[in-house]
Amino acid sequence: MINFRYHVVSLTAVFLALAIGLVVGTAALNGPVADKLKDQVTTLSKDNGNYRSQANQYREELNRSQDFANEVAPALISGKLTGRRLLVVALPGSQDYVDGVVTMLTVAGAKVTAKITVQDKFFDPANSLELLDLANRASQPTIGVARLPLNSDGVETSSALLALALQQRTPEVAAGDLTAVLAAYSGPGYIAVEDGAVGGAEATVVISGLPPVDKDAAKKSASAVMLANQFVKDKPLVVAGNGSGDGNLVSEVRGDPILVRRISTVDNASSVQGQLATVLTLIERITGGKIGQYGLAAGATSLVPKTAA
Repeated sequence: MINFRYHVVSLTAVFLALAIGLVVGTAALNGPVADKLKDQVTTLSKDNGNYRSQANQYREELNRSQDFANEVAPALISGKLTGRRLLVVALPGSQDYVDGVVTMLTVAGAKVTAKITVQDKFFDPANSLELLDLANRASQPTIGVARLPLNSDGVETSSALLALALQQRTPEVAAGDLTAVLAAYSGPGYIAVEDGAVGGAEATVVISGLPPVDKDAAKKSASAVMLANQFVKDKPLVVAGNGSGDGNLVSEVRGDPILVRRISTVDNASSVQGQLATVLTLIERITGGKIGQYGLAAGATSLVPKTAA
């Protein structure tokens, strides 16, 4: 019969075995196993340090390549656009690099007649009717409504009016009429206009940001294409953006069999190299009459126009 003494002896044996196991296990870990673990930790630590150094080197190389682009820009483009009157239209999300493009245009000798920033509100489908009403009310004597699209799309009609007001045409748009049009759209916050804006642009560069991602993203992307279509009707147009993912204006142009033959694009304008490429593309478009797709993303034929390379 199993008695209390048997239980005590059994429990004592179990605890003794556990104690012996802990001692033996600790001794084993403190031997070869522990040394191996320490070696692995040391190796991983060195690898991480090497990767950090490599990442820092890549970052420095990128910064230096941007410095290189800035330093060679005058030799490549200085004076190539002297006397040329260019319009800059910045779309939502491009504010971080639009000034870089303007700076490169200045290095090339171009005169930026106006810098217009189109706000996200302009592409909001809920504002289409208000934009249509604005276009009808803002049209001035030297601009007229005869050349505006005959439809009910506010973005397309307003884009057409802005293009007519800001681009070169005969007879010229009166300064007062241009001011009235710009005020009509900047007052309610549809666009922002930099001081000193004038008309008479012989070509336009539209600078786009990343594509919209909200519930109205598809409609907003389509509206951006409508805007580009109006600005390329009568004058050369270059679209410079950041990447070419779905909904991106650059990819929309490259994917359209008609627009890709009418509009030049650059897909890396967020970098100094891309900003330089944008000006080289404008030079090719304006002085050479050629159209091309440049940058790093799908649809680009090369980094820069072959004449520049």
